[in-house]
Amino acid sequence: MSWPDVVVEADGGSRGNPGTAGYGAVVLDAATGRLLAERSGSLGIATNNVAEYSGLIAGLHAALDLGARRVDVRMDSKLVVEQMSGRWQVKHPAMKPLVAKAAALVRQLDAVRFSWIPRAQNTAADRLANLAMDGAPVNRDLADAADEQTEPEPVRGPGWSAATSVRTSMVLVRHGASMLSPERRFSGWGDVPLSPDGAEQTRRVAGRLSARDGMKAVISSPLRRARRTAEAIAGGLGLDIVVDDDLIETNFGKWEGHTFAEIRKRWPDLLTEWLASPEVAPPGGESFAATAERVLRARDRLLDAYPAATIVVVSHVGPIKTLLRSALDAPPQTMFRMQIDVASVSEVDWYPDGPATVRLLNDTHHL
Repeated sequence: MSWPDVVVEADGGSRGNPGTAGYGAVVLDAATGRLLAERSGSLGIATNNVAEYSGLIAGLHAALDLGARRVDVRMDSKLVVEQMSGRWQVKHPAMKPLVAKAAALVRQLDAVRFSWIPRAQNTAADRLANLAMDGAPVNRDLADAADEQTEPEPVRGPGWSAATSVRTSMVLVRHGASMLSPERRFSGWGDVPLSPDGAEQTRRVAGRLSARDGMKAVISSPLRRARRTAEAIAGGLGLDIVVDDDLIETNFGKWEGHTFAEIRKRWPDLLTEWLASPEVAPPGGESFAATAERVLRARDRLLDAYPAATIVVVSHVGPIKTLLRSALDAPPQTMFRMQIDVASVSEVDWYPDGPATVRLLNDTHHL
């Protein structure tokens, strides 16, 4: 058997781990080394491992699009190479969906070989990943356009830059107050109901959004306080709700139901570590890094499902802050510098060919 039809070189990176993340992949003719395709994309806030797997997935997709049947994958990520070769186990639950997606693409090919290469030999994919992190993703096929320039387009600036495609507008609504909200107690995966005040807040935010034309969908966290809020909004719009489990609040583990002061008294050292790093989780709970992985996964699904539409997303403080931070390309500590009140409305416009724009933050004038 001749080996292979094409070479895929893939990479991904995160400035902060998690931080601003992007991936890149190139597809090369195995016989001549000619560049056939380039792929890169921004991931918002993600980890290095998520970015590296995203680069692999993009490269395999590109190879399949070109009709390749045999692929030699070369990456400088020992983790990805060893896991995809079946020599290392996949232990992190958040990584399993990405590994499964990559494996499904591998099964569509006749043969795939994974090889580790030094970073110095993976510069093309690394360059694309960095361009994506800088806001200039690349998606081009050169198999039939040998004379096409392969240099990337100039990086667009932030703010009112040259985004030209139709946006997806995401209206972010925090649920109404629960029984724990007045005392500002940590409320994560615990399925506490709306309080009477929360029910009234829900009625008011639903009334505000019902007067807005063009809403295409209402998506909700699975928790009861969010679903009841989403149901009220959807009822006013004449829509059904769609539940997305990845939009659930951060799991605060043993901190659930406690106030910040109580946590500081009982877990002072761990609280300090948690405030300093998004990788640190409460005891028996979930880190903000893990929350960000699943929330941004949900964001990507929604942008794919509702292009050029306005949708309502009803969720919680952690996921809403994550989406806003991703849109702003802001560092992890921004999580502690935003206020998201109960029944508040925020809004982000997402552009496929330009930066996201935060149009509204924590608006509560309807209350």
